[in-house]
Amino acid sequence: MIRIGAVAAHFGRDLEFGLQRVATLIDHARRSGVALLVLPDAALGGYLADLRHPDPESLPPALPVDDPHVRKVAALAAEMVVCFGFCEADGDQRYNSALCVTGDGVLGLHRKVHQPVGESIAYSPGERFAAFDTPVGRLGMLIDYDKTFPESSRALALDGAEVIASLSAWPTSITNRAPRMAQDRQSRLFDLYDQARAAENQVVLASSNQTGALGGMRFLGQAKVVGPGGDILARTWSKAGIAVAQIDVRAEIAIARRVLNHLTERKPEAYG
Repeated sequence: MIRIGAVAAHFGRDLEFGLQRVATLIDHARRSGVALLVLPDAALGGYLADLRHPDPESLPPALPVDDPHVRKVAALAAEMVVCFGFCEADGDQRYNSALCVTGDGVLGLHRKVHQPVGESIAYSPGERFAAFDTPVGRLGMLIDYDKTFPESSRALALDGAEVIASLSAWPTSITNRAPRMAQDRQSRLFDLYDQARAAENQVVLASSNQTGALGGMRFLGQAKVVGPGGDILARTWSKAGIAVAQIDVRAEIAIARRVLNHLTERKPEAYG
C-alpha cells in the first residue's frame, strides 16, 4: 500500500515563493505519509498569462534541468517521489516540461507533446511518451492537453506505467466561460478525461492542477486520484489542497484486469 497525493495550488512567476510553496506542500504530504506527490504543471515560474496570444516578453523563466531551483525540489523530496512542472531550457529551445525526482536525482522527464493554439509561440513540442521506474512503481507523465488524446495515456500504459501523473495548468473555458465553475465546459472535460484515461488503461491516475488566476487565465483546481476502474478515490474540488488516497496499486490493477484486460485484448490490426 502506498499513499498518493495530487496537488491543487497556485504558482506564479516568483521562483522563490514557488519553492517555499513546494516545500510547504511536501512537508504536509510527508506528514500524511504520502510516497508519491504530484504537483501542478508550471510549479516553478507559473504558466502563460494568455494562452491565445502569449507575450514573448513575459514568458515563464526557463530553467535547465540542473538549475539550482530544480535541484532544491529534489532535495526537498528526499525519500518521496515528487513530480512537478516547469519551463525547461535546453539550448535555444523552451519546453513545457515535467520532472519526476527524489533526493537521489531525476527519475524521469516529459516534454509536453500536444499544444493548444498559441502555446507553440512559447514552447517547442515534445516528441514521445515513455514510462520509467521509480521507488513507488513504474510511472508515466502527461502535461495538460496531452490527456485529451487517448493515445498519450495508452502509450504509457503499453510501456508498463502503473501510475500516470497528469500535471496541469488547466483553465476554465477561454471562449465560453460559464458564470459558475461547476458549469464550465472545461471543468467537466477535465474530470471526464481523468476518469476515462484511468479506466480505459486500467491504471491509477494522479491529476494535479493549478488554482487561482494568472493574467487572463483562471485555473480549475480539481486535483484528484483515480483508481483503475475510473472511480475517484480522493479529490480537492476547486479549492487548493492535496487529494490523498491510499492504494495497493498492483493489486488494484490486477483486480481491474482480472476478467477484462484492455491492453492484452486490443486488436491493433483493426485500427489502421
